Amino acid sequence: MAAPTQDQQTTVDIRPLLQRLWPDPEKEKVTAHEIAEAISLIFVNKLSPVQTGSLLTALHFTGWDCRADVLAETSATMRRHAAKIDSQGLENAISKGRRPEGTYLGGLCDIVGTGGDSHHTFNISTTSSILGSSLLLLAKHGNRASTSKSGSADLLMNMQPKPAQLDRITSDTISTVYQSTNYAFLFSPVFHPGMKHVASIRKELGWRTIFNLLGPLSNPLGDAIEARMLGVARDDLGPVFAEALRLAGARKGLVVCGKEQLDEISCAGPTLCWQLVKNDNDDSVQVQHFLIEPKDFGLSAHPLSTVSPGKEPHENAEILRKILQGELPDDDPILEFVLMNTAALFVVSGICEADTSAMGPEDDGKVITERGPGNGRWKEGVRRARWTIKSGEAWKQWSAFAEVTNTLPI
Repeated sequence: MAAPTQDQQTTVDIRPLLQRLWPDPEKEKVTAHEIAEAISLIFVNKLSPVQTGSLLTALHFTGWDCRADVLAETSATMRRHAAKIDSQGLENAISKGRRPEGTYLGGLCDIVGTGGDSHHTFNISTTSSILGSSLLLLAKHGNRASTSKSGSADLLMNMQPKPAQLDRITSDTISTVYQSTNYAFLFSPVFHPGMKHVASIRKELGWRTIFNLLGPLSNPLGDAIEARMLGVARDDLGPVFAEALRLAGARKGLVVCGKEQLDEISCAGPTLCWQLVKNDNDDSVQVQHFLIEPKDFGLSAHPLSTVSPGKEPHENAEILRKILQGELPDDDPILEFVLMNTAALFVVSGICEADTSAMGPEDDGKVITERGPGNGRWKEGVRRARWTIKSGEAWKQWSAFAEVTNTLPI
């Protein structure tokens, strides 16, 4: 008889958990911690393909992969198994770019969507992340496309005149990136190597698994992130993700879902929002729900058909270049779509709470103090977002990022 392989020797049997997961995990008193522990075995290749598929299937069809406590626990596990980063080295690198303003403390920010909304809109959150880096420190977490033609990584790796080399940004080199720019992109396959053990199983299952939801919650720099904006493709997931962020200890967060089941702030009509709000009396964090519309940003509404080019990565990259270099008209639908989402990122970061403004060239210094839904200064956010383009700062940050990635070791 052949000797067992190393994988066979170290495989863990989770049949007792699987038997309790189906058909009623609530009755069997299954806990989020138990599920997270089982998921953690996947990242170290200690769970057999059959039991991995069974676990993901049970979570899917019981709906337990959409529970806030399960998402909070499993995303924490996913971050623990991410590539190890020298936190002190990272802090030293970003401290030079830290620019507190308003109630923004100068920490890292992220803007990301779950994807899967089937609207095939332009890469809004990725573009907004670049604009945002003009005033904030950005740690954009993303991957190649899975449900569209052009994912965030596809877009940036097709930018001209110098594409970004995203696979060269590693746990060892990310501090070098922040020494040159306010912007960094954390390419999921590089920072979550354990995901390779489940890739083929996810393809064979053919339906959404918990990993389709964990990505936006699993930025490997999570503990260093001050504020984040997260888009979900189903409105029933909005309160779930907001609660998952709260359970994970987030203090500043905004979860959004366009009424069309869009994982962005919609340029076409109302958007449902769930914002984390700190209670000044006891320092607790609560979730506030409200609706927002394009008019609250001082912008026009545009049908989704005008912002859904469904183009190849190199074509979307050209649109991104035009946005960053200020070549689109001020009322262009895609531009205004980007401005709304960038403005929301600025609002959730707290930078729009500043009552003075000294951004530099192209800044008229006239802070817009008007408040809208959720008590946010959404129009001030748009003013700042327009400045990032007109001042050339967004293109400057992008260019520095692309340049430094091309100097990193292969």
